[in-house]
Amino acid sequence: MSTAFAEMVAATNYSFLRGASHPAEMVAAALSLGHAGIGIADRNSVAGVVRAWAALKDMGTETPFKLAVGARLVFADGTPDIVAYPETRHGWGRLTRLLTLGNRRAEKGDCILTLRDLLDHREDLLFIVMADDTHELALRQIETASPGNVWLGAAMPRAGSDRRHLARLMALAARAKVPLLATNDALYATSAARPLHDILTCIREKTTIHSAGRRLAANAERHLKPPAEMARLFRDCPEAVAESVRLLERIRFSLEELKYEYPHEPVPEGWTPQGWLEHLVMTAAHAKHPEGIPSKMQAILDEEFGLIRHKNYAYYFLTVHDIVRYARSRGILCQGRGSAANSLVCFLLGVTAVDPVKENLLFSRFL
Repeated sequence: MSTAFAEMVAATNYSFLRGASHPAEMVAAALSLGHAGIGIADRNSVAGVVRAWAALKDMGTETPFKLAVGARLVFADGTPDIVAYPETRHGWGRLTRLLTLGNRRAEKGDCILTLRDLLDHREDLLFIVMADDTHELALRQIETASPGNVWLGAAMPRAGSDRRHLARLMALAARAKVPLLATNDALYATSAARPLHDILTCIREKTTIHSAGRRLAANAERHLKPPAEMARLFRDCPEAVAESVRLLERIRFSLEELKYEYPHEPVPEGWTPQGWLEHLVMTAAHAKHPEGIPSKMQAILDEEFGLIRHKNYAYYFLTVHDIVRYARSRGILCQGRGSAANSLVCFLLGVTAVDPVKENLLFSRFL
């Protein structure tokens, strides 16, 4: 009987001087080992996830495989490391806002976060808490604030006391009422990358291989492993292996959802951007023609409104209108130029000064 497993705590070389494998190597290794998926979570960063996503696309595999994208949050207040995955597109927004907050507080290359920051941005985020007995209070706080969205991460690094350590984590998870999740806490794709990881550690610690001593990892176990091996390592808690797939299945967000979106210009409550734009334009049109809008003008407006609606350009016109209005309120000379003069909407918004109806200008030139 095969065991389903997904490595959900995997760092890449975008965890600077900590991860030793490229995102593409991590994805390829997970695929070759038969994982159900992989979670890429670098240290206070989402920089590596795009490379992982692009690599998976290039591989074009037909095997069902899911990429989860998140970040490993490292805190400045003693909170244990927490791997955060957005469950939805909204969750991605909360995670990136949280990272922005931490980065703006620090020097370049650092990130200052607290548990309070995490709790303030917890909406639609799923958490793997990399804790031990000393962090029980923090674990309980996170579970209380985000019930059902928290796992306790457990690794078996073959340190000699693995089974005792796992037993303590099982007891902690039971007390905190969170599921235990099996992981390798991976820093590289295969054990062959251990020497490279040692070199990176020496660079980070500003020492040499011969002087590093216990600052180097005791073995080469921080790599991806086959599902069967994970089942063997966690034979005392097989449900921890199954939880990795349950977490993966909870994640509905994909980088496929991200695309360029023009910033949303504020509009009065109760209005859509298109409706507010048309209201501004028609108010100006009625002010110029209180006796009634000429049929030719109305026909041109209908054409322009139709295009703006079809292309979803209302926000852009509202932005330009705001800029012009602000500039004129400060006595700054501003004037739309070029083919913008062919747009009746631009004229009525005050962006341009030439009446395209009166001058018989072609709107098609503006297009």
